[in-house]
Amino acid sequence: MSTPTPLAGDRNNAARLDAVLSELSSILGDRLSTALAVRDQHSQGEDHFRPAPPDAVAFAETTEEVAAILKVCNSHEFPVIAWGTGTSLEGNVQAIHGGITIDLSNMNKVLEVNAADGDCLVQAGVTRKAVNEHLRDTGYFFPVDPGADASLGGMAATGASGTNAVRYGTMKENVIGLTVVLADGTIMKTGGRARKTSAGYDLTHLIVGSEGTLGIITEVRLRLFGVPEKIAAAICQFDDLASAVETVQQTIQMGVPIARMELLDDVQMQACIDFSKLDGLKAAHTLFFEFHGTEASVAEQADIVQMLASENNGGGFQWTAKAEERSKLWQARHDAYYAALAKAPGKKGWATDVAVPISNLAECIMSTKQDIGESGLYSPICGHVGDGNFHCCIMVDLDDDDEMSRATAFNDRLVDRALAMGGTCTGEHGVGMGKIEFVAKELGPEAINTMHAIKVALDPKNILNPGKVAPL
Repeated sequence: MSTPTPLAGDRNNAARLDAVLSELSSILGDRLSTALAVRDQHSQGEDHFRPAPPDAVAFAETTEEVAAILKVCNSHEFPVIAWGTGTSLEGNVQAIHGGITIDLSNMNKVLEVNAADGDCLVQAGVTRKAVNEHLRDTGYFFPVDPGADASLGGMAATGASGTNAVRYGTMKENVIGLTVVLADGTIMKTGGRARKTSAGYDLTHLIVGSEGTLGIITEVRLRLFGVPEKIAAAICQFDDLASAVETVQQTIQMGVPIARMELLDDVQMQACIDFSKLDGLKAAHTLFFEFHGTEASVAEQADIVQMLASENNGGGFQWTAKAEERSKLWQARHDAYYAALAKAPGKKGWATDVAVPISNLAECIMSTKQDIGESGLYSPICGHVGDGNFHCCIMVDLDDDDEMSRATAFNDRLVDRALAMGGTCTGEHGVGMGKIEFVAKELGPEAINTMHAIKVALDPKNILNPGKVAPL
C-alpha cells in the first residue's frame, strides 16, 4: 500500500495558495471568492464545532468545472471540501486544514424524470423540497426526509435518512447511481437505471456515505415512489416514556406498514408547543404517526396503532387526513431542533445520533433519560424510533468548560450504551469529525485499515475533505 500524503503544517503556504487561486480564477472568474463573509458562511454546518473557514469558495456550475477544480487542487496537493446547503451535524463540512470549498448550490437542475420506471436524475445541488416540487404532477415523490431542506448530493454523501425511513428506507436504499469526480479530476459514472445488477464492485454505495472523502458527487439518480392514494397523520400522548416506546416496538413487531413514527419526549414537546404553537397538546411523551396507502388500509393501520397505544395507556389519540393539519404537525416535528435552541438562547445544539435494534430501544432510551437527569444538562429527546434511531439535542455553551465536559461524558456514555446493545454511533448524521473515535470502536481496526486502503487508492494525495470519517 502506498504512503498517503501527510498534512504538513505548511501545506497551505502563501505561495501555494496564490498558485491555486490564480489557476482557479482563470476557470471560474468571479465565481471564485475569497471574501471573508463568504468564507465564514462556509465555515461550519448546523453543529457545535468551532467554525473553520476555507481559503476560498468555488461556485461550480457543471461536472466538468468540478473536475477542472480538482485537477488544479490535486496538482498542488490542496484540500477540497464539497458543500451543499450546510446542514451537516458532525463537522462534515469544516475546512479544518484550509483549502477550497466547492459550493454546488448552482448545480440545481432536475435533469431527467423517467415516469415509466420510477427514477430521476438530479444535480447534486437540488434540494429535497425542490425535487418533490418538480415531481408534483408526475404521481411520484422522493420520500427520504431528514427534516432540513438538504441537497440531494449532501444527503447521498452523508447517507442521510429521516422520518420516512421506517417504510421507504434511507439514501443507501434509494440511490441507484451517481456521477462522481475523483481526486485527480476523473469523472466516474456508477450504476445504471436497472433496479438490480451484479456487475462488479458496488461503487455507488462505496461513495454514498463517504462524505466527500473519496470523490465529489455531482449527479444522483434516485428511486421514486408513487404518491399514496391516502395519507393520514396521528398523534398520541403518554404519561410515561416506557409505554410510548413499547407502543413503537409492538407496532413494528406486528408488521404495520407505517410510513413515519416519531418520538418526542416531554421536554422536547414543551419546546415544540411553545415554538410551533401546538394548541391542545400537553408536555408529555408523544408519538407522531403517518399512514400511507388506500383509504381502507390507512384506516386499518390507524385502528391497529390506536389499539396498541390504548393498551399501553396512551391518551388523546387523534388522527387526520387534512393536508394543512398534517403539515402543521410535521413542520413542528421538523422544527424540533430549532425549538430546543429557542429554549437555550446563546447556546449551540449538540445533536447525538445513535441507533439500536428495536428490541433494545426501550432500555436504551430509558437509561439515556435517566442519564440526562443526572448530568444536569438540558437535552430533549426525539427520534425516528420506527427504525431504532433517536437523538438527544444537548444545549451547550462552547465557552463553559464544565458544561462541555459534562456533555462530552454524556455523549460518550450514550454511544458506549448503544454499541453494547449491538447498535451504531451514527444512524444518519455521518461521521465527520465528531464520530471518528466511535467509528473505530464500532468497526474495529481491520475495517478501519481497509477504509484507509480505499482512501489511499482513490485519493493518494489526501486532498478530499481531509481529517474526516477515517483520517489518515
